[in-house]
Amino acid sequence: MRQPSRTFFVCVILGWLVLALAGCKASVRRSGIPAGAQTALQEAIEDLDAGRYDKLYQEASDEWRSQSSLEDSKATLQMLRNKLGLARTRTQETAREEQTSTAPVAGHSVTVIYQTTFDRGEAIETFTLVERGGTWQLAKYYVSSSGLK
Repeated sequence: MRQPSRTFFVCVILGWLVLALAGCKASVRRSGIPAGAQTALQEAIEDLDAGRYDKLYQEASDEWRSQSSLEDSKATLQMLRNKLGLARTRTQETAREEQTSTAPVAGHSVTVIYQTTFDRGEAIETFTLVERGGTWQLAKYYVSSSGLK
């Protein structure tokens, strides 16, 4: 009867040790998308697909707006649409939530990667959202496709 008690005690101590060590990490990662980030991501995708580039830019994070002007953002997004056409299907490949003090975006962020079929080709879309003051905002958007060459 003593053996199961000792085993239970050892498992509890090991479990607490693992939790304590996990809390000491400089960055924390997990799969999935928090609800607020999912909502912001869906709105950003709808704005991209509808060509609402002004709205997308105004609602983007400071990180986005400090790296690109409204005019440059609109020109780049319009060029992507001209070359690839409209997005037809998106299949989520990965979603990674992070809390870090380093790149790709410092702070609480989510990076979501889609395999996307456009009118004129296939592409990989990468969306990075950041949480600022309890609100999720688009911080980065990348498209990789042979159709862009």
